[in-house]
Amino acid sequence: MGNFKNKVVYQVYPKSFCDSNGDGEGDLKGITSKLDYLQELGVELLWSTPFFPSPQRDNGYDVSDYCAVDPRFGTMEELEELIAEADKRNIGLMFDMVFNHTSTEHEWFQKALAGDEKYQNYYIFKDGTPDKIPTNWVSKFGGPAWEYVPSLGKWYLHLFDVTQADLNWKNPEVREELKNVLRFWKTKGVQGFRFDVVNLISKPEIFENDDIGDGRRFYTDGRHVHEFLKEMVRDAGIADMTTVGEMSSTSLDNCIRYTAPKEQELSMVFSFHHLKVDYKDGDKWSLMTADLMKLKDIFCTWQEGMQAEDGWNALFWCNHDQPRAVSRFGNEDKYWKESAKMLAAAIHLMRGTPYIYQGEEIGMTNPHYSNHHQEWYHCEGRSADEAHESGCKAGRCCYCSRRRC
Repeated sequence: MGNFKNKVVYQVYPKSFCDSNGDGEGDLKGITSKLDYLQELGVELLWSTPFFPSPQRDNGYDVSDYCAVDPRFGTMEELEELIAEADKRNIGLMFDMVFNHTSTEHEWFQKALAGDEKYQNYYIFKDGTPDKIPTNWVSKFGGPAWEYVPSLGKWYLHLFDVTQADLNWKNPEVREELKNVLRFWKTKGVQGFRFDVVNLISKPEIFENDDIGDGRRFYTDGRHVHEFLKEMVRDAGIADMTTVGEMSSTSLDNCIRYTAPKEQELSMVFSFHHLKVDYKDGDKWSLMTADLMKLKDIFCTWQEGMQAEDGWNALFWCNHDQPRAVSRFGNEDKYWKESAKMLAAAIHLMRGTPYIYQGEEIGMTNPHYSNHHQEWYHCEGRSADEAHESGCKAGRCCYCSRRRC
């Protein structure tokens, strides 16, 4: 699984990292232009969030083509240049694979909508009528997790946005298609993969209502998830690559299985329990002062538990889904520098592989937008100067948030 235990991973969000042509959005050439800086930092793996063709309903996590480059970010030739130039500096590229679902604009889903039964079986469709939803499961984005297609007389499952249809991993043809995606990028010289919400890929044999929750207990760390991961890693030939799985609402026991070398699944995992210590009554939209003793206890449990069973943690405070740690857990006014250094030391001195989100190395804080409209327009293409003139905090506002944040 590669020599990942002594590396530092740096995450870039291409849309906001570096704009090479002045159009207001970051791009692949912008990332290439900063490789010397990243090398100087000591970065050895560079994880990029998705830059594949996408309608951008979930900022690229709604993929319509896994093996192409969205023109807004550049070309395949520019991507190949990025991989080659990074390699010259001993920096490997890690790509983000969104394999739980595709965009409904993906060719597979469009063929399913056209009535092709082969491609309908690529997704999770259920026969029914508009007045009878298959289950009462709730989407991660709110509302029901099912959408009705009148022309087909069927419902399809979408655990996230209505335009993100869940793939049917029970179908071996689907699994083979996804292995081919990994083979394609491995041939291009990619050295690692991050798998988005990969512990949700195994759905139950029987779909039933959840009378005590939102449905997640039926599909999180599902019955066949370890089997699917072993098969994917083995058949796609990525056992020698660095891999990390994003694990939604997971457990320590499962994460040990995902990462223990004897299991031959993943190199490491992201878990999120430590980032819920400021949720009032467990509600992410109702914040409170972070419970630092609880934070310490969670780190202790996961550090000791993973070490005891030879598992491996991906260590992080920030990413494209999370607020800035200095603002969240530190004091960004009186003790900004001290807070940033303290948080960095905590991540780098624990057992695991540290992940640094763009700007974290300079202690970036939350942008403190006064309204959502302000942020949206800057992300949609205005220059930093234009945003600044209208009151947006240019220089900070390039870190756009995703809808699931």
